[in-house]
Amino acid sequence: MQLKKIPATVVTGFLGSGKTTLLSNVLRQISGGQDPKRIAVIVNEFGEAGLDHDLIEKSSEEIILMQSGCLCCSVRGSLSETISDLFRRKSLGKISFDRIIIETTGLADPGPIIQTLFVDLFLANNTRMD
Repeated sequence: MQLKKIPATVVTGFLGSGKTTLLSNVLRQISGGQDPKRIAVIVNEFGEAGLDHDLIEKSSEEIILMQSGCLCCSVRGSLSETISDLFRRKSLGKISFDRIIIETTGLADPGPIIQTLFVDLFLANNTRMD
């Protein structure tokens, strides 16, 4: 039996392009919809004080803040570990999610982020690009 892969969406764009606003609107619409989906959100912040996670609509979704710098530069370890930890917590019944959304900083190159989802064996077997 093949396990169903969790869809992963990467939201990227320039600084101030509306990534956080888009994400907040998506979470609000999905949580209020007829068939609500559970979403794990990974917000990548760059700088001393992260703000984006505070701007996202508060919901029952799982929001993880990564402040390890630009996600595309530290992607191999941090992103893999973060998503693997989400799956570990899901398997223990601590959280539940049907999809993952990764919001990058305005500085991030999405190429290495997407590549990690395909190259990391665990991520490749458990997620799919949405």
